[in-house]
Amino acid sequence: MTDTIAAIATPPGQGGIGVVRVSGPCSTAIAEAICGLVLAPRQAVLRRFRATAGEILDQGIVLFFPAPHSFTGEDVVEFQGHGGPVVLDLLLARVFELGARPARPGEFSERAFLNDKLDLAQAEAIADLIASDTAAAARAALRSLQGEFSQRVKGLVESLVSLRMYVEAAIDFPEEEIDFLADAVIVTRLADCREQLGILQAAAGQGRLLRDGMTVVIAGRPNAGKSSLLNDLAGRETAIVTAVPGTTRDVLRERISIDAVSYTHL
Repeated sequence: MTDTIAAIATPPGQGGIGVVRVSGPCSTAIAEAICGLVLAPRQAVLRRFRATAGEILDQGIVLFFPAPHSFTGEDVVEFQGHGGPVVLDLLLARVFELGARPARPGEFSERAFLNDKLDLAQAEAIADLIASDTAAAARAALRSLQGEFSQRVKGLVESLVSLRMYVEAAIDFPEEEIDFLADAVIVTRLADCREQLGILQAAAGQGRLLRDGMTVVIAGRPNAGKSSLLNDLAGRETAIVTAVPGTTRDVLRERISIDAVSYTHL
């Protein structure tokens, strides 16, 4: 990638702190133009962020992460200023003025993947971590982000490749007096691979359950207590409860966490 990208890295709206992230070969030049300082790697510096004519846009912290030791694997600069939408837009416009372009959704993670900083499982774990509904889902996504699931997949692949090499060697050299294909070690190693695959499938299923949750439908006759049950599970008055049958006619949806699993009750 030869271009430099930039985007606001904090959620929309007002906040105490807002972050503008810049990644690419022009990051340091952009930072020097805005801050008037040659940045040292991984040192937080308090600076004034200035526009073209020198007027102050904001004041905050600037950080420089040199390639390849950054999230994207490129030179990365983060401007940490005040979290007002207008202030951040002005700062981002200044960054664009100095040669960066708007980042596409997910492009920072895409560059991290293309630069071998993340694999696909870790890239997906970022979105899962952000969208986590429960603490258990967040912990599972974080483990995947740190490479736990990828390492288990890699171990299984290596075992299968090793077994394939053993079998192919036995086929390619049939003149040997020993029948390697009749060796019990092949059955043992194959059984071990099947067991590893089963464990991986179970882990993937558990992760999917923690990520997506479950949908539960509460159905029954009028005045059977459906609304009361939903309110009890939710811990608040989500549905109106009266003695009049058919009071609750519309479908109600409530997201509830039970035993670390997220449920959508209808």
